[in-house]
This record gives sequence, structure tokens and C-alpha cells, in this order.
Amino acid sequence: MKASSYKKKSMEIFEDIESDVRSYCRAFPTVFTKAENYTLQDVDGKEYVDFFAGAGALNYGHNNHKMKKKLIDYIMNNGITHSLDMATSAKAVFLEKFNEVILKPRKMNYKVMFPGPTGTNTVESALKLARKVTGRETIMSFTNAFHGMTLGSLSVTGNKFKRHGAGVPLNHSVFAPYDKYYGDKFDTINYIEKLIDGAATGITTPAAIILETVQGEGGINVAEFEWLRRISEVCKLREIILIIDDVQAGCGRTGTFFSFENTGIEPDIVCLSKSIGGYGLPMAITLIKPEIDIWKPGEHNGTFRGNNLAFITAVEALTYWENDDLHKDVMRHEETVKIFLDELVIKYPIIKGEVRGRGLMQGLSLGIEGFAEKVCKIAFEKGLIMETCGANKEVLKIMPPLTIDSVGLMKGLKVLESSVETCIKEIEELLLIQN
Repeated sequence: MKASSYKKKSMEIFEDIESDVRSYCRAFPTVFTKAENYTLQDVDGKEYVDFFAGAGALNYGHNNHKMKKKLIDYIMNNGITHSLDMATSAKAVFLEKFNEVILKPRKMNYKVMFPGPTGTNTVESALKLARKVTGRETIMSFTNAFHGMTLGSLSVTGNKFKRHGAGVPLNHSVFAPYDKYYGDKFDTINYIEKLIDGAATGITTPAAIILETVQGEGGINVAEFEWLRRISEVCKLREIILIIDDVQAGCGRTGTFFSFENTGIEPDIVCLSKSIGGYGLPMAITLIKPEIDIWKPGEHNGTFRGNNLAFITAVEALTYWENDDLHKDVMRHEETVKIFLDELVIKYPIIKGEVRGRGLMQGLSLGIEGFAEKVCKIAFEKGLIMETCGANKEVLKIMPPLTIDSVGLMKGLKVLESSVETCIKEIEELLLIQN
């Protein structure tokens, strides 16, 4: 049976056969059939505005027409699909395009590694290489960090619920407070330096420090550029490998291709996945400074480290970065979202809102327990796909495709406001009943 021919409106097949581990299937309980750019459609023909974008894997929208055409042409001409890490024309074109469009204009010098095709795969490769280069074991990460669901990545992830799923001790990691974790007046860099250098802290010099410049799953927490520069200096002075996890915040999500552009830092290793493939096809790359690319052949590998179909769409995605049109669009939309959220906070003080984020990776933290989850549920019913984030799922996460137009953006934001209003009315009615 073709996937497009599935007409049952019931969720029973998923409840009966699919594992209980499913999550988005529960949050958005309908059967989706079609998608284009920033919209999704279900079996009933109902259309949804997408403020989720595949958790950041669809920065260029659903079924991007240019990428789809290139992909279809490649398949119809019997292009290589699976090749492990063998040399293929698709890989060669991607490497050349990435170097010419992304690395050279930014004066960046990195070797490109293809690990397994997901975000956690690139993180695992980065951690392993940092330990190999330095001969040390400990990795430092941060409060509210999220780096993936495999054991190495989980060991540097802060969320207790996700860590508990490992079922075994997660060792060789130490956590430090992220920028402003203890408020504006607490100098977390000074604390980190004392933690690393202290003779009695119990902490050895780390092999690496890994961080997200904007913590996505952790609650859209944004690190100040000066804080990032100071972290970089901490690493340089102690020969610690600096790893930037740009899996979600990269590929234009914050406006620039890399989220750390304009900060002045030069990471030793950069992790990219999600939208690097452009079309939503699995793909990840690990960027490594040449002097620390000391892998032996096959020392880190994976069966699906050569997704040629993703190379094809990734090359087309990179054309968006041949000029600054997309960058300008994201910056314009950033301002629209920020103004809208700021006004929402002022208009509805009961929600105790706080606006966070950069580019089209923004969030609204709500100070009422369970309120954000309720808003997302009602938003879905009204035709908007969005999720929560943060340690207690207290942040509404706004991440539409970067290719969304102004009409679509405002349509989604208005549904968001309507959902907030509905939730407030329910709270006020409950208070009246209790009184």
C-alpha cells in the first residue's frame, strides 16, 4: 500500500503496533499526508502552519521544489545511493560546494568528516576525537545542554529524564553553569576557571568543552558573544578542544550559516546535522581543524556515513548561501517574531512571559506550570504545529522553516496568540469556580 493512499483517520495502528516510545505522534494526533514549505496537511484535508520544521531538520521547508527536482533527476539516472565512505561524484560535488560557498568566504580551514547520519553521531565522533587528541577522558558540558541520545552524547546532556533512559552510569563528564544560569551577576567563566584549575576540586583538565551557542532543547537559552569568547580563551590557554554543537542552531537557523559567526571564536570541532542535508534526508558532518585530524583509516565509521541522496539535496541547499538574501529574510522575520512576543508578554502579564532566542530560533518562557504544554495542544487544534522545550517544558519553541513568507509567519503567530488567550480564559474560569 502506498503511503499516500492511507485513508484511515484513526490513530489505532500506531497505538496497537508502534512502540510506546513515540512522542510527536502523541503531541500531534493526526495522520499527516502532505507537506509543502511551511504547511502540513492531514487525511482530513486540514492544513497546519509548521513552527516545528522537523526539530530544525527542515530549514528550507517541506519538499523544497529545487531540491526535489535535483533528487528525482539523480535517482532517475541511477545515481549511487549507498556507498559507505567510498568516493562518489555526489560526495565530490558536495565537498567542493561546501568549501567554496561556506568555508572559503568565512576564511575557515576544516577537514570534513562524515560520521553516521544523525546529530548524535557527529557529537560522538567529536568526543572520541577530542579524547584521542588530548589523551584525556573528561568532557565539560553545560546545564540545560542537549547533545543526543546515544551514551556518549547523553553523558554530556543535562536533562535528567533523558539521562535516566541510558540505564547505565554516564561517566567521564562534568557540568558547568551555562551563561546566566545563576543570573546576570554570577560570573560563570570565573567559576569554570576555578573548577578546572583548582587543586582540590576533583576535576581534571577536560579533553574538550562542548556547547550550543543557543540551547534548543534546553529552553532557547542564548549565550552572549563575550561569554563565548571567554570560553574560547579558557580552552586555548589550557589546550582544551572547543566543540561547538551546531546541529540545531546551525545551517542558518540564527541568521548566519554557523551560529557562532561574528563571535570571533574559532572552534576546533563543529558538529552539523539536521538541515545540512537540506531536504530532511539524514546527514551529518563533523568539521575538524586539520592539525587535529589524526584519525586512522576506519577508526570511526558507520554503514550510512555516505548518504548520496542527501549530498544531492545538500548541494542545492548551499545555493541559498551564495548571496545574503536568506540571511536578510531571517533577520527580518527575527524582528517580527521578537516584537510580536514582546507585545504578547505585555498584553498578557498573567503568563509571566520571557522572550528568548536569535534568528528564527526563538522561545517564550511561561511562568505558569503546564501552561506551555496546554498552549501547544490548543495550537495544534487550531492548526499550528509547535513544541515545548526547557527542563520543565515551560518554553514555547518557535522554529518555522527559514523559507516561510511574512503571510505564513503572521498566520502562525496569530494562532499562537489565540491559543494563549484560550488558555488564559480557561485559567480565569477555573479561578472563578474555585472562588
